[in-house]
This record gives sequence, C-alpha cells and structure tokens, in this order.
Amino acid sequence: MLSCAKIVKRNYSFSSCDIDKHEGRMTCMPPHDRRGYSFTMLSKGHPVTPDDLSILTRRGFVMTSLISGLTLATPRAEAQQIHTDATGLTVGETKIPVSDGLLPAYFARPEGSGPFPIVVVVEEIFGVHDYIKDVCRRLAKLGYLAVAPELYARLADLSKMTDGEKIFRDVILKAPDATVMTDLGAAIDWATAHQGDAARIGTIGFCRGGREVWLFAEHDKRLRAAVAFYGPVAGPTSTIQPRNPIDMAAELNCPLLGLYGGEDPSIAQAEVFTTEARAQAAGKTVEIVYFPDAGHGFHADYRPSYNHADAEAAWGRAIAWLRQYGVR
Repeated sequence: MLSCAKIVKRNYSFSSCDIDKHEGRMTCMPPHDRRGYSFTMLSKGHPVTPDDLSILTRRGFVMTSLISGLTLATPRAEAQQIHTDATGLTVGETKIPVSDGLLPAYFARPEGSGPFPIVVVVEEIFGVHDYIKDVCRRLAKLGYLAVAPELYARLADLSKMTDGEKIFRDVILKAPDATVMTDLGAAIDWATAHQGDAARIGTIGFCRGGREVWLFAEHDKRLRAAVAFYGPVAGPTSTIQPRNPIDMAAELNCPLLGLYGGEDPSIAQAEVFTTEARAQAAGKTVEIVYFPDAGHGFHADYRPSYNHADAEAAWGRAIAWLRQYGVR
C-alpha cells in the first residue's frame, strides 16, 4: 500500500483511499486508471497529516464523512429496524476518488481475498445512514462486496438536515445527473480495486436511488443487473437533470427489475409501465413487480412505511435477479 500526501503537478493517479482513524493516517491504493488525480506518492507507511487530508477533501465537499445513526429528516420507527452484524465481514467508511476530491462511502464485504461480486448501493434522498449501511452488510453476508457512495456530499451536510422537502428542493434537484453517474462509476472503480470482480457487477437503489439505478443502467455498460426499489421514472427536468429514465428506456445496458408499491401515490403506475414497454420494445429485459398493499418506502425498515412481508419478498426477488444475471 502507498500513502498520498499533497497535490502536485505530476502525472500520477490513485485508485482509493482509506482512513485509519486509530493510526491517524490515510492509505491509498496504487495508481491504475489515470483519472487525473495528481498526488505525490510516498513510500509505504508514511502518514498523511491533517493538513494533507484537508487539501484532498476541502475542494467543494460539504460532507467528508458519513451520517452516524439514522437520518433526522423522516419519521422513524426504530423498534422494527433490522440490525445486521459484521461478524465474518470487513466493513467501514472509505473515500472514493472522484474528479474534484474524495467522496465518502460505506462498504461491506466478506472476509477473505475475493474477488467478490460487486453491488453498488444507491441511497435514498436521506444520505448513507444506518439503513443503507445495513443493506450493504446484508449483501456482504450473501457474498457480495457492497459499496454505497454519498452522492450528495458536495451539496449539503445531510446529517444535520431535518426536512425531507428541503432536502429534495435544495439538494436532490441541484445534483447534476452527469455527476451522479460519474460518481457511481467511480464506486465501481473503487470496488474493482478492493477485491471486487469486474465481471460481476450489479446495482440496487431505493427511492430517488431507484431513479438513479434506472439511469445508471442506461449509462454504464459494466453493469450486468440492476434492481430499482420504487424508483421514479418521470418528473421535472432541468439543464442539470435533462432526462428521466422513461426517456432513455431503450438505452438500458442490463436487465432491470423494478419493485413498486401499489399504494404509492408518488409514482404513477402508467409511467412505470410505459417505461417497461419502451425498454421491451427495444429488446431490453425489464420486469416490473407491484406489491398491492405496499406504499412508498416499503423496504425501509426504520420508517413507518415499512411492510415486513413485502420487503422480505422484494428482497428475495432482488437477490434472485442479481444471481440470475450473473452477479453471484
């Protein structure tokens, strides 16, 4: 392993950085993909100082670490929350190199050398909090390397925000789709450099993350399977969010499973089925499953919207879908 110090004008790049909070250092994987991150490479074991870390993280990032605990921005029902332990796993927070700095993320994988199939987990609007971290551990227990990047780290400190509508208005709608796609692609790069198998890559996302999964599957040819939990496929557009999944359904690069609640008033069923039909007309593999009694967020076990039976059934379908299309 190598350590990174300060930015300089040299043609070096690195693939990943992990912070060791106990030793006060950040270690970085050797360069591999020339993404334009210019850093001085030091010999093994040299610590990175707080000033060095500041150089790496201050370039436009509001969040440099993940939410501790659950989001404050939605009603919670913590008594029903699922807690997956880390026994037999390697888990923790990491930093993913992106064009403008280091993106905080959570990862979980089985102990051992791998390579492991990869699942990129895409957050709701609330950030990479305990629920998303637990989803990563659930996947790791099944043999996956799961990684969840904090896609909104540049825009706001989601750990301090308490109003979901304000998050949507002031954060989500200000996140360029192009940046989100690049960040998700960087998560794949990170995973393949950390014992992930580049030939077995899938993605799962929830709520707004379900929308991003649709777009990700329409964007990145490395994906072999995608699962969108109640992901919107249509909505307002802007110069930074110019198209919706419904507009690009014919461009899907991998089979996609959509899991939706029949009692969800926020996503029009006609739009979902139109997206499915457009994809299938282009020869793409899409399956839409509705759970009649479920509302929006039915898999989110920390929220009152959680529906245990439908969440379990949907999760089983999601894992079967990944495995069916080679992410196993």
